[in-house]
Amino acid sequence: MDIVVIVLGLAAGVSLFTWVASLLTGDHSWVDRIWSIVPIAYVAAFWAATGFSDPRLLIMTGLVLLWGARLTFNFARKGGYRGVEDYRWPILRERMTPAQFQVFNLLFIVLFQNALLLLIALPALVAYENRSTPIGALDLALAALFLAFLVAEFVADQQQWDFQRAKAAAIADGAEPAQRFVTTGLWRYSRHPNFFFEQAQWWVLYGMGAAALGSALHWTIVGPVLLTALFIGSTRFTEAITLSRYPEYADYQRRTSMLIPWIPREPRAAAVDAPTA
Repeated sequence: MDIVVIVLGLAAGVSLFTWVASLLTGDHSWVDRIWSIVPIAYVAAFWAATGFSDPRLLIMTGLVLLWGARLTFNFARKGGYRGVEDYRWPILRERMTPAQFQVFNLLFIVLFQNALLLLIALPALVAYENRSTPIGALDLALAALFLAFLVAEFVADQQQWDFQRAKAAAIADGAEPAQRFVTTGLWRYSRHPNFFFEQAQWWVLYGMGAAALGSALHWTIVGPVLLTALFIGSTRFTEAITLSRYPEYADYQRRTSMLIPWIPREPRAAAVDAPTA
């Protein structure tokens, strides 16, 4: 059977499972629970179709496996596999009728997000179709860049985890946390450094497919483009919720880049007090 048919069948099966599970349980975070797993299966399937012999697909599978291991670990320690639903879905359910939310569940949560998980893995298809292209320095450089982004995302997530644990401990002791959201470390340069590095890894995987093809542009760019669009939209929604809880978040938004790490602006008070030339 053609490997593309196999991968499409796998994606269809996963989509059906997440939809039925959401209907049976009333929990709409099933796609979140398979998010770090199924791209590994898709990429590995193309490597398997070469008889596990293609070095570029071996590297791509290994990188995506590391990506999935890190994300699975971070998701698990936050309770994602213990039935904790994404906090955004209850908010949206309150804003929609039950029928509207079920349409949203099927079209966006299930079909769109599962399609996206397939699309971001399809540079492996390009590598499979161009497996006669020898691996070179560009592939190794891209692999190193992927690993650098992976480590940076781990650091950002760990900084947020440490902050949230310290905040929870302070509240448990009856104290008022000095800071209500993390703004230090990598979070000083980006309001969502973990999101930035997450997207960057999939752009690098796209680059590895481009290296195999020998062209900077190919149709699988739709995967990282849609992923970036999803993150931007999701981030804006998340920040609207955060701002409603913490009004001081507005100043953090003013000073700090949303996604791309950048030099922060000076606090407003410091700017007013600064001496003039």
